[in-house]
Amino acid sequence: MQAAEVPRAVAAAMSTASSLDLAVDDAIVLHDSNKLTLRLLPCDVLARVAPVAHQVAKFEVELAQRLAESESPVAALEPRVEPRVYERDGFVVTLWTYYEPATPREVSPADYANALERLHADMRKLDVPTPHFTDRVEQAQQLVASRDRTPALADADRELLGNTLRSLRRVIGERGGAEQLLHGEPHPGNLLTTKNGLLFIDLETCCRGPVEFDLAHAPEEVSEHYPGVNQGLLRECRILVLAMITTWRWDRGDQYPNGRRLGTEWLSQIRVALDRKGLDTHG
Repeated sequence: MQAAEVPRAVAAAMSTASSLDLAVDDAIVLHDSNKLTLRLLPCDVLARVAPVAHQVAKFEVELAQRLAESESPVAALEPRVEPRVYERDGFVVTLWTYYEPATPREVSPADYANALERLHADMRKLDVPTPHFTDRVEQAQQLVASRDRTPALADADRELLGNTLRSLRRVIGERGGAEQLLHGEPHPGNLLTTKNGLLFIDLETCCRGPVEFDLAHAPEEVSEHYPGVNQGLLRECRILVLAMITTWRWDRGDQYPNGRRLGTEWLSQIRVALDRKGLDTHG
C-alpha cells in the first residue's frame, strides 16, 4: 500500500472495529503489501484493509465461511461481528481471528503437505466461480509486455520472461490433467503455525488449475509427502511460478522488500532451471 494511504487505512480499520463495539485503541502493522494487515488491540482482532476497488475481499470472505463449515485448515473470520466486508473512507475492511504464533514455528514438510491436501480435498467439494490459473499468467504476460509498467527490465530479461510464461502456459495447458479449486499462493508466508494447527490465509488468490500449481509455491520437500504428484508437471509449474513472481518484482509499483534484488536473482534461477530441464521456451 502507498505510504501516504497507510494512516488513513489504519484509521478506517480502527473506526470500523470501534463501530462494531470492539475495544480498539491501538493498531500494530503486521504486513504491508497490496493490502494492510493489522492487529487491533485490546480486542485482539486481525484487520485486513485494501482500497475500495479491491472487491475480491467479498469473494475471500464468502469462501472462508464455506471452508470453515468443513473445518478446513483456514483462518477464521472474527466471530464477534457479522462476517462481511465493511467499507469506510475509501477502503474495504475485513475482520479475522488473530492467532498467537505457536512454538516452535518450524513446519515439517509432512505436516505442510497434509494441511494442503486437506484444503484441496475440501475445495474440491465447492462449486464457485473463480479465475483459471492461466488468467494470472496472462496478467504477468501483460506486465512483461508493457515497457511503461516495467521500465527497468532489460530487453534480454523481458524476452526470457515473456517466452517462459507463454511456453509453459501452453505446455501445462496441453497436458490436460485434472483441475480443481486451488489456494493460488499457498507459500510459507500464507501458512500460520497456531495452537489450532496449520492454517492457510489470504484466499483472494484462489483459482482453478492442477494441484501441482499450488505445490509449486511450497518448499520442494512438501511435494515428497503429497500423494499422486505428477513430477513432470510440477517441475513445469515451479518454473512458471518463478517466472510469475519474478515479473511482479519488476513492476515499477512493486513495494516488496528487496524486490528488485530478488527479481535479479530469480532471473538467474529461471535460466538455470530451463537449462537443467532442457526446456525450449521459444516454441
